[in-house]
Amino acid sequence: MTPANCPRCGARLARDNDSGRCAPCQAAERDRLSAPPEVPASFWSHPPLRAALVERHLGRVIRAYRHHPYHGRAALPQAVVASWLGITQAQLSRVENGPPLVHLDRLAHWAALLRIPAGHLWFHVVDGERVCGSRSAPQAIPGIKGPDESRRMLLAGIAAVAAGAGLLGGATASGSRRVGTADVARLNAVLDLYRSVDYECGGGVLYQEVARFAESVYRMLDWSHPTSLTPQLVAAVAAARQVAGWTALDAGRHSDAQRHFVAGERAALAADDGSLTAMIRYSQAKQLQHLRHNRDALATLQLARGQLGSQAMPAVKALILGAEAASLASLGNYAAADRALGEASSQFERIHPDREPGWMAFYDRGELLAQYGRVYRDKARQDKKHGSAAVRYVADAIAAFGPGNVRSSALNEVGLCSALFLADEPEQALDVGRRVLRQAEGISSARVIDRVANLRRDMARHRELPEVATFAQDLAALRARV
Repeated sequence: MTPANCPRCGARLARDNDSGRCAPCQAAERDRLSAPPEVPASFWSHPPLRAALVERHLGRVIRAYRHHPYHGRAALPQAVVASWLGITQAQLSRVENGPPLVHLDRLAHWAALLRIPAGHLWFHVVDGERVCGSRSAPQAIPGIKGPDESRRMLLAGIAAVAAGAGLLGGATASGSRRVGTADVARLNAVLDLYRSVDYECGGGVLYQEVARFAESVYRMLDWSHPTSLTPQLVAAVAAARQVAGWTALDAGRHSDAQRHFVAGERAALAADDGSLTAMIRYSQAKQLQHLRHNRDALATLQLARGQLGSQAMPAVKALILGAEAASLASLGNYAAADRALGEASSQFERIHPDREPGWMAFYDRGELLAQYGRVYRDKARQDKKHGSAAVRYVADAIAAFGPGNVRSSALNEVGLCSALFLADEPEQALDVGRRVLRQAEGISSARVIDRVANLRRDMARHRELPEVATFAQDLAALRARV
């Protein structure tokens, strides 16, 4: 037998040692079987483990982890690793051999237990936050009025509807009832109610309630239900996560938004719902655009559109193409932005509302025109001759929005103010800007506040006017409050 070295400490092994470990390392390993061992950085470079990480399948990562030569010639038993994760050996076998996990809280928790370096993960674990998902109340946006009594009553009413339908029962209800088609329909109806409040009031009002609801929906996967219902239930999980992520984004809770979007994306993929997957990726791209990461946003949108395939509906295509145009214009590629807008308009004309997903009901001509306004504002920043077109598109967008879409109207009022400054109409811009400041007080949306504060960029060429200087002070006061 050829002598070898211990893969853990490098010590020379005796010729008759067939365990693959030296005696001290065997003793240390026995002492550590109650918890995952500390491993060197090179551990994660082992080819099978790297391949599993690239596949974004934590079950396969765990299997490669168990079979790593660092543990000796014999793989770590499933029963041992399952005990670390708090599940049974049979459950771990299903995790390793089944579809990818879709629940981000579980992904993050197990990755932390196994000490997988963050740089190898395809999801984000926020330092200092619980990896299993916080249920703490969201931070209020200072300086912005909280929801009035009618809004609080409305949210309480939605929660009561969800509880009355048995959708907030959590683990205690899992053994007492069976989920059916009517439950999924009620679940989606509650999500529609939350969406309608989001459009009108902003995500700061909603995030705590929607996040709690999304967690409850996820737990329903453990309830008894027909196998044929699983895709619909998993799609509902994805939709709930999308709404939770969207309200978190609007509330300025970007790490929470990312957490929900990643979990929702995995669930939508597991449900084989291409349109919902694209919607969640669109939501991720909107977050990236808000943070001014337009190259990443464009890549995300192009991935979403490329993977839609035969499931693509015109409204979803138009939505994504319009967002692509906005990122292209921000990057200075105006010709490509114009082409994307043209394709978006063509898709918009093909929309049949009764054939589109219910969660696309918000998408109307106002949303399309708003993207035209964004593109032409970017053009006007380079050449002021485009300013008047930017004003026209944004004004038309505001006129096209329905009465319930208060936040989109407010965001585009901010865009109109910018366009008027870019069109060298500072007096009209100030009139709109003062109205925008008043509107911001009644909407619980960090995105609206950020956009209002960023008006300083487009009014710079008029800063010598006393009224503009005063308005700049008002914007600075707003930013100081938030």
